[in-house]
Amino acid sequence: MSTASHKRIIIAGGGTGGHIFPGLAIAGALQRIQPATEILFVGAEGKMEMQRVPEAGYNIVGLNIAGFNRSSLWKNLSLPFKLIMSFLKVRSVFRKFRPDAVVGVGGYSSFPVLRSAQSRGVPSFIHESNSLPGRSNLMLGKKATRIFVASDGMEKYFPKEKLVVSGNPVRSALTERADKDEAVRFFGLQPGKKTVLVVGGSLGARSINEAIQAHLDTFIREEVQLIWQTGKTFNRDAGIQADETQGVWCQPFIGDMKMAYGAADVVIARAGAMTIAELKVQHKASILVPYPFAAEDHQTVNASVLVAKRAAIIVKDSEVQEMLIPELLRLITDKSRIEEMEHNIGKEAVKDADTIIAREILNSLKS
Repeated sequence: MSTASHKRIIIAGGGTGGHIFPGLAIAGALQRIQPATEILFVGAEGKMEMQRVPEAGYNIVGLNIAGFNRSSLWKNLSLPFKLIMSFLKVRSVFRKFRPDAVVGVGGYSSFPVLRSAQSRGVPSFIHESNSLPGRSNLMLGKKATRIFVASDGMEKYFPKEKLVVSGNPVRSALTERADKDEAVRFFGLQPGKKTVLVVGGSLGARSINEAIQAHLDTFIREEVQLIWQTGKTFNRDAGIQADETQGVWCQPFIGDMKMAYGAADVVIARAGAMTIAELKVQHKASILVPYPFAAEDHQTVNASVLVAKRAAIIVKDSEVQEMLIPELLRLITDKSRIEEMEHNIGKEAVKDADTIIAREILNSLKS
C-alpha cells in the first residue's frame, strides 16, 4: 500500500519528443520533490519512447496501438483490435503496479491508460501542450482531476475549475541561455555577424530545407550566417553546398541546442508546442512554418497565438518557397522588430513548469 511519500505514478504517452520530453521532465520533478515516488511509463511499441525512456533510467511498458491513418484507410481495419488489446494490457499493468495516479502527456498510448484510470476512480492528470487540444484530451478532460495547459484561454475546451496554467516543461539544459559570442564560435562561425538557426525536428522539415537549399547563395551574399539542422533524410544533398568558411554550419542533428539558440538572432522552425516552449524560455525571435498535416492543424493555432502577441511571424507551408527568405531578410535587418519579438515571447516563458505540475499532482493526492 502506498504511503504519503511513496506514490506510484504512471506517465502515459509518447510518439514524439514533444510528448516524451515533458513526461520525462515531470517524472524528474516528481522524484526531486518526493524521492520515494515510483514511476512507470506506458508508451507505444515501436515509437521513440521505447528507447528514450529507458535511457533516462525509467521502466516502460509498450502497447501495440496506433492512431487513425488518414492517408491509407485500409490500415485502420486493425485499430479496434489493437485498442481492445491495449485496454487488456493496461488492465494487467494496473493490477500489478497499482498506481495512485496517472499522468497523460499526449500520444495514442495515453488514451487507454487515462480512460482506464478514470473508470477505476484513480486520479488522472492531463498535460495538454498545444493551444488546440486533441480529441482524446477533450473527451478525457471531463473526468480528469487536473488539466495542465501551456497558456490561458483554454476554458473554451476544458472545465475551468480543473485548469492549471503551468506552461510546457522544457529540457533542463535550456532553462539558461548561452553567451552569444561563445555560442557562435561553438559552430565555427564569426561573432558579430547576423546568424539564423534553422531546425525542423529530428526528421527535418522538407519544405523548409528545400527553401534554404535553394537560397544558400542569398545567405552567403548577404553575409548572414546559418546554423542548419537538416534531419537525417536531407543532409546528404544539403551538405554538398554547406561550408563553414562561407558561414554555413550544416548537420543532420544539433547536439547542444542551448548553444544553437544562443548563437541565433532569428530562428526558423515548425510550430510544435515544445519548440515554442523553448523559444519562449530562450527569448528568441522566430519565423514559424506550421506543419500542415498535424492533427487538427494545431501547429497553426500554436503559431497564431504568438503572432497575435507580436511574438513571432508565421509563413504557411504552402508559401514557404516564395515567402520564407524575403520575410527572413526583412526581419534580420530590423533590430527593433527583433527586440520587440524577443521581449514579447520572453514574457510568455515558464522555466519551472515541470515543478508546478509535479507539486500540483502530489498535493492533489494528499487531499
